[in-house]
Amino acid sequence: MAVNKSLKLIKNAEVYAPKYIEKKDVLIAADIIGCVQENIELKTNFEIETINAKGKILIPGLIDSHVHIIGGGGEGSFKTRTPEIMLSDIIKAGVTTVVGCLGTDGTTRTMSNLIAKARGLEEEGITCYVYTGSYQVPVKTLLGSIQEDIIFIDKIIGVGEIALSDHRSSQPTIEELTKIASAARRGGMLSGKAGIVNIHMGDGNRKLKLLEEIIETTEIPATQFIPTHAGRNVGLFEASVRYAKNGGLIDFTTSNVRDFGDNKGEHCSELLAMALEQGVPAENISFSSDGQGSLPVFNERGECIGLKVGEVASLFEEARNAIIKKKIPIEVVLQVVTSNPARNLKLNNKGCIQAGKDADIVLLDKDLEIDTVIAQGRVLLKNKEVMVKGTFEK
Repeated sequence: MAVNKSLKLIKNAEVYAPKYIEKKDVLIAADIIGCVQENIELKTNFEIETINAKGKILIPGLIDSHVHIIGGGGEGSFKTRTPEIMLSDIIKAGVTTVVGCLGTDGTTRTMSNLIAKARGLEEEGITCYVYTGSYQVPVKTLLGSIQEDIIFIDKIIGVGEIALSDHRSSQPTIEELTKIASAARRGGMLSGKAGIVNIHMGDGNRKLKLLEEIIETTEIPATQFIPTHAGRNVGLFEASVRYAKNGGLIDFTTSNVRDFGDNKGEHCSELLAMALEQGVPAENISFSSDGQGSLPVFNERGECIGLKVGEVASLFEEARNAIIKKKIPIEVVLQVVTSNPARNLKLNNKGCIQAGKDADIVLLDKDLEIDTVIAQGRVLLKNKEVMVKGTFEK
């Protein structure tokens, strides 16, 4: 009997959608979740591909909203440019949707490169979007304006990462940043996209002051911005907590260990626990990896003296640490890496397990390790083994 590859039935999984909905079967029809219910039985002339998930936890595929898919860096000259990301690195991390961005370098790395890589990753098996622009202001766009890029280019869903409070930024004025947010908002409204402004937060003493002033003095809502690296240091973390309690969105970067006042390294799992304890709504927090981004170390003169590379794998690692080590409820942690970024970025078919949504699914074993990854209905990782590799991977 032939196997119908367009139909897959996951049996007996403990389903977190991301809220816990008990043990269910999940039927996948092509690239869509067809049904989520108990004891699905199908009568067909084809043998359905069945995955026995007894003893496993089923969750939505993770969404990584800040990845340097064509590499980043260069702060230590040309030899410090980080490499492009590989498909298998994304798959093994349980990530099924990524948003690509440029960083410090908006000159030798371009929007054309970024979009081409995004389309390549989609051809290889995952969902990929991008932001237009980089650290620099005025923003370098593809079609000549932020609004046109968002409206006319399907892959572009916002602007970023715009650098603030950082010695590498263009030191934008409040007027310049307001115009960026206004153009992104209009482009998003006219195209049905988020039109989000992704903000790189540096070590500077101004922290979130520019964003706070825009929100206070204009009609632009706080949810138009996502300041990332929000736990970079103790001062910024405290400012971010206040900002989020007032309705803003904040994003913690999982690739970095942050040095706080006592020089104790703080991981994202710890930052999440502290933010929740201080009253930040879980709905206002997300994680992203800064994957393939450079993690430069600067001396007091602003000179690059060391460099590491961000890893997409850190996204799930920190989510797992938050559950196991910090004892944060799994439903809370999962929304930080699934439904929250889906809502923030207006990816309406992502971030939840529900009939009619995209079939982006991760199965975890009893130790909360990634066992199986399904993206757009296609099994990319099975029994912890990569089944689909990128075009140039061995």
